[in-house]
Amino acid sequence: MTQGPELSIVIPCFNEAENVRNIVAAVSAAAAACTASHEIILIDNDSTDGTRDIMRDLCAADPRVRAILNNRNYGQMRSPTYGIYQANGAAVIGMCADFQDPPAMIAVFVAQWRAGAQIVLAQRRTERTSFLLGLARKHGYRFLARFGDTPVVPGATGFGLFDRKVVDTLARWNEPEPFFRAMLVESGFRLAIVPFDRPERAAGESKNDFAALFSFALSGLAGSAKSLLRLPVILSFWAGGAAFALVLAAFIAALLGGPGLGLLAASVVTGMFAILLLFLGLIGEQVRLISERTRGTPLVIEAERINFPADRAAP
Repeated sequence: MTQGPELSIVIPCFNEAENVRNIVAAVSAAAAACTASHEIILIDNDSTDGTRDIMRDLCAADPRVRAILNNRNYGQMRSPTYGIYQANGAAVIGMCADFQDPPAMIAVFVAQWRAGAQIVLAQRRTERTSFLLGLARKHGYRFLARFGDTPVVPGATGFGLFDRKVVDTLARWNEPEPFFRAMLVESGFRLAIVPFDRPERAAGESKNDFAALFSFALSGLAGSAKSLLRLPVILSFWAGGAAFALVLAAFIAALLGGPGLGLLAASVVTGMFAILLLFLGLIGEQVRLISERTRGTPLVIEAERINFPADRAAP
């Protein structure tokens, strides 16, 4: 394979015609100022606003700019992660196209990487957002901290730098719905956190409405909180304990002339519910094991790949 550049910058796009030229220019200038060589990989998620034509122009004007055009929209988890896996740099940066991930942070990431960090994550200090979205994020992070398999860095969106070893390791995991920011922490590589104040979007409208963010949160939760599949088993033990307590109460009530039969009926219903939860939990655990052993769905199917060397053809 062709010797890779020192730094790859991966920028996922979806209807970013208003931003893509400016972000490529800003990122290229920032990378050239702090690295010996770089490439920029634009991965498009089936844009309909002319973004793809602009990408072709950028690739024609600069051999360091490459493009991957997906054959359909694969969502905001699979497409960006796939782009990172196609990068060839000694380090890889993932960032968005709308300038909410500032290109000026590239030099900070590279400095941390050269100092020994294998993963450098930007952590959002502030961001102008609605009260409801801010509240949902706050409690979402708490929920992930409680049930997630590994801790997620609060306020980290995935904007950051990843060493070549990190990228190669995560690519081998073959996750069908990669919750990349959680995978980074789970990998256990040396991690550095860089706080920053996230600016507003430069141009255009955000594609992440509530439905898209909710879908992203559910996929992330399913992929990084497998312990939730065991929750019915835990609840079954609580329900079983309640059924046993109701049996005792029914026995005492019968001795004292109280509603023993009613309590006994309630204990039977609760006991059946406990058994149902137990088997539901066991089925969930089997589903988890099957999922672990049958991965293999491609993250993305490419329609076109532009400006890549011949030995980096599409898989």
